[in-house]
Amino acid sequence: MEAELSRGIITRLFHAQDGDDDLYTSQPTVQFLSVRKVDAPSHATVDRYRLIISDGEYFMQAMLATQLNAMADEGEIKKNTVVVIERMTRNLVQGKQLVIVMGVRVVAQCDEKLGNALNIQPPKGEKSEGVSPAPVAPPAPAARAPASSGTKNAYAPPQSRQEQAPPKQQGAKTNSIYFIEGLSPYQNNWTIKARVTQKSDIKTWSNTRGEGKLFSVTLMDESGEIRGTGFNAVVDELYEKLQEGKVYFISKARVNLAKKKFSNVANDYELTLEKNTEVTECLDTTNVPAVKYNFVEFPNLGELVKDSACDVIGIAKEIGENTQITAKSTGRTMNKRDLTLVDRSGHSVRLTLWGVQAEQFHVDGDPPVIAFKGVKVGDFGGVSLSMYHSSTMALDPDIPEAHALRGWYDGVGANQSFQSLSNSTMSGGATGGFNRAEMRTLNDVKESQLGEGKQDYFSCRASIMHIKGETIAYPACPTEGCNKKVIDMNGSWRCEKCDKSFPRPEHRYMVSMAVADHTAQAWFQGFNDVGLAVFNMPANDLVEIKERDEAAFNVIMHKAICQTYNFSCRARQETFNDTTRVRYGINRILPMNYEEEGNILRDLLHSDWGRA
Repeated sequence: MEAELSRGIITRLFHAQDGDDDLYTSQPTVQFLSVRKVDAPSHATVDRYRLIISDGEYFMQAMLATQLNAMADEGEIKKNTVVVIERMTRNLVQGKQLVIVMGVRVVAQCDEKLGNALNIQPPKGEKSEGVSPAPVAPPAPAARAPASSGTKNAYAPPQSRQEQAPPKQQGAKTNSIYFIEGLSPYQNNWTIKARVTQKSDIKTWSNTRGEGKLFSVTLMDESGEIRGTGFNAVVDELYEKLQEGKVYFISKARVNLAKKKFSNVANDYELTLEKNTEVTECLDTTNVPAVKYNFVEFPNLGELVKDSACDVIGIAKEIGENTQITAKSTGRTMNKRDLTLVDRSGHSVRLTLWGVQAEQFHVDGDPPVIAFKGVKVGDFGGVSLSMYHSSTMALDPDIPEAHALRGWYDGVGANQSFQSLSNSTMSGGATGGFNRAEMRTLNDVKESQLGEGKQDYFSCRASIMHIKGETIAYPACPTEGCNKKVIDMNGSWRCEKCDKSFPRPEHRYMVSMAVADHTAQAWFQGFNDVGLAVFNMPANDLVEIKERDEAAFNVIMHKAICQTYNFSCRARQETFNDTTRVRYGINRILPMNYEEEGNILRDLLHSDWGRA
């Protein structure tokens, strides 16, 4: 196996200069002497793995690109693994040469180190990975002899891929092309070749410190994404120059820690575009992907944490009208448009467009396939989605998932009925249907810490001990499918979503109840279908009784106490007024059918479990 290693590659990497681009596409065979997770700084959102790579003669440190973390997490690559490095780059980080491994193919798992490799740059005053420090390797020779046909382990990298270089002034030095994955605040002289996958509108601000404007772009290459932001004069210089879908050489921007509350891009760093930032269009778009998707199927949306970002693809079966609403927090008027998306799972979900995207969205002909990247997950009335300012959408994209979805919809989907994940907490199915075989006690739900850090589903049987009567219902918009809360405007009830006023609201239940089984007590929250099951009357009727006869209302509330139901629920962690706790929402409530329950117990006694 030692003979397979690409002898001399470590020396060449360590002494590489600008122009040695063939190194990074040469696909050498090396051995990983170490694969170790490093302590991440507090700002980091993903783990990093440090490698020690060896060619049998020398070894040096390297980093594993984050998109390959799963290979290390699952043990596919580990100590003494022999691999072919299919893609890599080399950066100078804090004064040290560091190879960043972007793609590998596993060749073999070895039990021991191959060869007697020496450290090409030993740490000062200490030993590395149990190998004695050695003198620094001599510089690489100026010329390399061609590989001998009779020497199997001779290193002869293939010819490098030619690509367009960024223009430079006469006598100036062209910076090396870096992968986005390799950028950090420690580098200065770099150039990236990246595609603009998203460009925001120009935003303005005005406060006590002055006025200004900004815009942002999302840049992507084959290694990852990064967000870039320009302010004030840079907006005038670069906004029109940077166009979505085009590829550019970009250099002389400042690399900073990413402000995560303003971006959903998976990168610990971001770029600040400055006055001297150089942007040149690149006509050679090879090896620069248009966009990378990680689609989540609709039934799995309920498992995502509220306000997280995800990619989805679906058919826009229904397209709502563009409406204008006034934000309560700012008083600003915004455009808003709702789309109903469907996919092959048989589910539908509501996705909201905002601003210019809502105003300019227009489709002629058949319902389009739309791929969304980086949309926000909400939980009002079930599962809903909405566009961030940095989200992108592509109509009828030329990708396999879109072609498969179009074929399904044109064949059978157009005439199919769909189960809505939005405007209802009664979704059932894979995201919260009652599962008798996996019923849990309330104490087990709490001891298992369901809902902490993620959304969990469970089924249980419990009895109602108390119902809060103060907020049993809310005044809702009577428009079918809206259900938004309406505001009393001197006897007229206004819906901001529909931009309409109504003489009276349609009340909908909003139930908060304490329930208990033989092990513990918990607070459950439910919406209209829960109230209909518990009180057996519309919310309008119960609200009228409460306003007219408080005593009769209390009798109805008392009759609902001590009734037992089968529940399917979701557990999710939420923060309100700086207090974090797990809330239990009711997906489905089923009144007890004692004949059915008795038959199930009878069958259980006659089962193998009962005979044991």
